[in-house]
Amino acid sequence: MTANTRLAYISFDTVPAPKGASTHIAAFAQALAARFGSVDLVTVSGALTPQPRTERWSGVFHTELPGVGLSLIDRVLCFRACLDRWLSVRDFDLVQFRSIFEGLPLLRLRPRPRLIFEVNGLPSIELKHRYPRVADDRELMRKLIAQEQACLQAADRIVTPSAVTQRYLASRGADASKIRVIPNGVDTALFHPRATPPEPAAEMRLLYFGTLASWQGVDLAVRAVAQICVQAPVRLTILGAASPRQKEPIAALAAKLGIAERVQISEPVTQPELVEALHQSFAVLAPLAVNDRNVKQGCCPLKILEGMAAGVPVIASDLPVVRELGEHGRHFLLVKPGSVDQIAQAVLRLHADPNLSLYLAAAASARVTSHYTWERSGATLAAVCEELGMIRPSSD
Repeated sequence: MTANTRLAYISFDTVPAPKGASTHIAAFAQALAARFGSVDLVTVSGALTPQPRTERWSGVFHTELPGVGLSLIDRVLCFRACLDRWLSVRDFDLVQFRSIFEGLPLLRLRPRPRLIFEVNGLPSIELKHRYPRVADDRELMRKLIAQEQACLQAADRIVTPSAVTQRYLASRGADASKIRVIPNGVDTALFHPRATPPEPAAEMRLLYFGTLASWQGVDLAVRAVAQICVQAPVRLTILGAASPRQKEPIAALAAKLGIAERVQISEPVTQPELVEALHQSFAVLAPLAVNDRNVKQGCCPLKILEGMAAGVPVIASDLPVVRELGEHGRHFLLVKPGSVDQIAQAVLRLHADPNLSLYLAAAASARVTSHYTWERSGATLAAVCEELGMIRPSSD
């Protein structure tokens, strides 16, 4: 490759958006632009518009392509058709993609650029948690798995944020020598501890932030609040994008348990507002459920890393994907997955031992600063691109 190599990063995701995927994509795009001079970022538009839209930021040429339709399949087909047209008048040396939805058009290109398949989650695992009827559609599942296999086999490199996912992909036949683990990161200039320890509050403010997908275990956090409030004043704030179908069962559960006034479900906030919410919180809850998404496929929970970076004690499920990030009793408190009792006990333990809270907060923040920054992850990704021939622009 020459110094004029062209690089693209393509994802069937909306950027910007109040989700971890958007944070991840923006951080990686900026890292690639910083290393190689520029990158073409292509995402799906969050607006119901039939026209592509392009803007530039920090060396990133960002194009939003339409993905409109009444169903997910309709939106994917619309996006793929627009992507085919966009690719037909451009040539790239290296393309990074995040799913089969944009991956299949890339596999059809001739000549084909070098490909990096970034696997954070696979539709054959995750779609059924969002659309339960998918699990019973054998033909659709067969097609999803076949397309995943095609992308895994065609990719020159595969990057994934978790060693659990690395092992799962290898079990699916992916060439282990092509897989690189690059964990999620945190913007530590934004997510940082409070300048001074928080003053004791009249009630413990617990925080959950993220989606209300079934794999998150948010119902466990609500049930834990019902136990905790018998012994100590407590309130749970839930911040995240969710449909009425996801919000209503959580609100109904809180009402059934008689704690509706103690559980607040709010819309997602900006990252600076999230940091402010973290600094006002007693602890972050990440009660990940036991299912194929968290245990078999794997993930890298950004909410845990951001809570740690902000210097807030984190209580999380004791799963391999969490143990990758730190040590129980040093960087966070781990509880038996699915155990409401243990979540409540962990919160009350912190309530009874303020020094433990301070210790966890300091150690967790230092852990993120030394191991889990976007700068570190971005540099690792750039090195993978260089393995495939990308060249840094000359400083002359």
